[in-house]
Amino acid sequence: MIRARPAAPVRMVHLGLGNFFRAHQAWYTARATADWGIAAFTGRGPAMADRLTAQDGLYTLVTRAPAGDEFETVAALSRCHAADEHEAWLDHLASPEVAVVTLTVTEAGYTRTADGVDRRNPLVAIDLAALRAHPQAAVTTAVARLVSGLAARQRTGAGPLAVVPCDNLPGNGAVLARLVHEFTDLVRPELNNWIDSHVSFVTSAVDRITPATTPEDVTAVDSALGYRDAVPVITEPFHEWVLCGEFPAGRPAWETAGAVFTDDIGPYQQRKLLLLNGAHSLLAYTAPLRGHRTVAAAVGDPVCLGWLEQWWREAAPHVGLPAAELAAYQRSLLDRFANPRMHHQLSQIAMDGSQKLPVRIVPVLRRERAAGRLPEGAVRVIAGWVCHLSGHGVPVADPPAAAVDGVDSALALLDSALLSDTELRVAIGEEVGRLRG
Repeated sequence: MIRARPAAPVRMVHLGLGNFFRAHQAWYTARATADWGIAAFTGRGPAMADRLTAQDGLYTLVTRAPAGDEFETVAALSRCHAADEHEAWLDHLASPEVAVVTLTVTEAGYTRTADGVDRRNPLVAIDLAALRAHPQAAVTTAVARLVSGLAARQRTGAGPLAVVPCDNLPGNGAVLARLVHEFTDLVRPELNNWIDSHVSFVTSAVDRITPATTPEDVTAVDSALGYRDAVPVITEPFHEWVLCGEFPAGRPAWETAGAVFTDDIGPYQQRKLLLLNGAHSLLAYTAPLRGHRTVAAAVGDPVCLGWLEQWWREAAPHVGLPAAELAAYQRSLLDRFANPRMHHQLSQIAMDGSQKLPVRIVPVLRRERAAGRLPEGAVRVIAGWVCHLSGHGVPVADPPAAAVDGVDSALALLDSALLSDTELRVAIGEEVGRLRG
């Protein structure tokens, strides 16, 4: 793969060099401009950075529609770094040319509790101690990395910056701002005044189904294009990016690629979290119990489809958009889910349920219970998760839930206030029995 022109100067930094970022923010940036290069860092190991660097940051995006594939080379990545390249992180954040930082670290990557920074997390504790000892110390958690980068920016007088979290958290801009301020208070309180006057935290809602790349996908790209791309990305035709906030140092013209800028992002986030992400969680924990491994296979099962539609009936009234608009959105979701060529693995969606269910399912569950209703769809998701954690269905990848061994411990982890709801606990227990058959 050869660039048609030299890599653009780095004006954006991204944390979380995964497939979704490359199908979404990097793609939007490449479509919007050729002048904004991205320096992207992995969240953990070096493998993805090494593979992309070997390809000069280029990769193939495969848009997989039911009728066939479309291929395009995305050239937005100017630099690719491993997670442990901390000096490079500080250098980029300290550059006056950099105007925007984006993040895709998953819900778990924010290392938070309901009260704020998760100080009991061993990795957070290590990072707190490291930054107290030295402001340029190497750190590993996302919030600590951001705080260290902002401190480097203040030291060089590099100017204002916009920070854009792109993970599925309601009000993610405000959430990240609170975490950054709290973390900064714990390591260098005087930095917060500079953050208040120089850093904008932008809230965003993102959507584009992006399954994990398989060896068969790599072979298919090789056969179609005649050259080998070690890290192609497979995605769907649909894409959405909604943003709310200020960009004090400028930004790419993402709206030319279809992004939407709004003063009220709440309904967009709720629509995505409850109707798409909530549906994904439902299928991830229940469909494997019926022998399914992909989203497309699950929605092809009339029983799973009925469960999905029931969840939507419960969740839709809590979104805050007109009924006709929500009905159209649900129809589009069914078309997307049923795409037979998108092999979206339920095991991929099932990861980190303890971080996802509190924002995708629990809000609906609590509102329905407050109204005196027992929502069967929400009950089924929690019951499916309990089955999942006990080894039924797809492999478990959810470290905070390692000690969960039943309904009570599951509810204690998701929302301890629900433990006093005897009717709900009984209903979940009965649904666990039905799902296990």
